[in-house]
Amino acid sequence: MKTYMLLVVVVFLLLSGCKPASEPSMPVAATETPPQATPCSFTMGLDAWEPYQYMTVGNTVTGLDVELVQNVVADMGCTLDVVQGSWLELLTLLKNGDVDFVLGASKTAEREEFAFFSEPYRQERFQLYVRKEQVGLPYSGLKEFVAAGHKVGVVNEYYYGDEVAELYADDNLRPLFVGAIISELNMARLLDEEIDGLLEDSFVGAAILRRKGLDRYIQAHNISLGSSDVYVMFSQVSVSAEQVAQFNAGLSQLRDNGRYNQIVDKYRN
Repeated sequence: MKTYMLLVVVVFLLLSGCKPASEPSMPVAATETPPQATPCSFTMGLDAWEPYQYMTVGNTVTGLDVELVQNVVADMGCTLDVVQGSWLELLTLLKNGDVDFVLGASKTAEREEFAFFSEPYRQERFQLYVRKEQVGLPYSGLKEFVAAGHKVGVVNEYYYGDEVAELYADDNLRPLFVGAIISELNMARLLDEEIDGLLEDSFVGAAILRRKGLDRYIQAHNISLGSSDVYVMFSQVSVSAEQVAQFNAGLSQLRDNGRYNQIVDKYRN
């Protein structure tokens, strides 16, 4: 029995020594998860500027510019969130990428350092507004108006065009431009005779005066700055050039299918 058991042990050891090394386990193919589409969402900065962009009594965001952009963004398959603030606040948020775009912007070399611009989507015309009794002041241009010592109210960080930029660059004339955070503050200053006029988009000025019942006291002078293009301004931090190109394509489609004119006509009439 002992000899038999010894033989069994020897055979077992020999077989164990001859056993080939275990085959490396074949890697199990990972189940591939199809890539998920990145949700498309934009955050729009809203600077109340009736009739182009404003909040209704029911806190609904609307306006000519807003409706145009809502249509384009919807056609891109994107959702839209809104952050409201002053123009100066929104520019800071845009630079940091906390706001993706703002409406009603003018294109400048300084802004192109941190922002992309859409194709122009409308034009604006800034008008000089004065107290009713001064409507007949015999000035043919803004330069003549400020050269006579009249102070003009402007909104901080608004770009009013080359003419105002040149006047503001003159050290002698710069003190005659008085900045405010919103246009309504300039209207109060005008009525208090702290300034002699203010610059505002002709549609916006008329809307504010009508809404606040100030059109009996403040009226448009014949001095205007002419028409200039208006753009959607996008943050270079949070929006890609490809997305801006998509937006421009959607804007072009909006013009082609007639919805652009339908929206504009609603606010023109």
